[in-house]
Amino acid sequence: MNRTDRLYALVEELRAVAPRPRSARWLAHRFEVSVRTVERDISALQQSGTPVYAETGRTGGYCLDRAHTLPPVNFTPDEAVAMALALRRLAGTPFHAPAATALRKLVAAMHAGDAARARTLASRIHLVGGAPAVEMPRVVADALSTGRVLRISYANRSGTASRREIEPLAFVGSPTHWYLVAWCRLRESVRAFRTDRIGTVGVTAEVPPPRELAAGDLDIPEGLAQLSLA
Repeated sequence: MNRTDRLYALVEELRAVAPRPRSARWLAHRFEVSVRTVERDISALQQSGTPVYAETGRTGGYCLDRAHTLPPVNFTPDEAVAMALALRRLAGTPFHAPAATALRKLVAAMHAGDAARARTLASRIHLVGGAPAVEMPRVVADALSTGRVLRISYANRSGTASRREIEPLAFVGSPTHWYLVAWCRLRESVRAFRTDRIGTVGVTAEVPPPRELAAGDLDIPEGLAQLSLA
């Protein structure tokens, strides 16, 4: 990485964690340079007018003045989670690490409330063997963020159709299918509905009562991984 690129990357790293500090040693390790080089780079940024300042003490380091950083990015929680899912498809490619850094910067720049909702939504998405390549109807994809009881028509594996009222709890994705995990009022238990077997979907005005989804409710093979925005 040349010096110009490193100076830009230093600012972006400090912006992502502002107002928390990063130590010179941490930054040196991150950019694979010496502590002295980091100190020279920070001095150059300060002389150019970049609002970087030093905090002393055991937990101190360099900070970027949050009042002079870019305003929060207006990404929605759904958009942040979509970025996290796209990132999973980059696993094993040279672009995975840069994309993960970009996602962390995105979440750090969001409004605090939106970032918290995005993390909650991500915690309810579980993957087995990577993110599926298949898509699902938009109204089904919005099931968790909508926070409403759904009325659906559903065909089981033999093709028998039924109508259900369900309370969405989570998504589970495999390389070939998405499943909507929900409390089924017809069966009075947790059920996993394969999204390509869901027919009509109606969103009601009813907000379901809070329900906790236990690990045992997800009757799927080992290798379950929770989606993360970290």
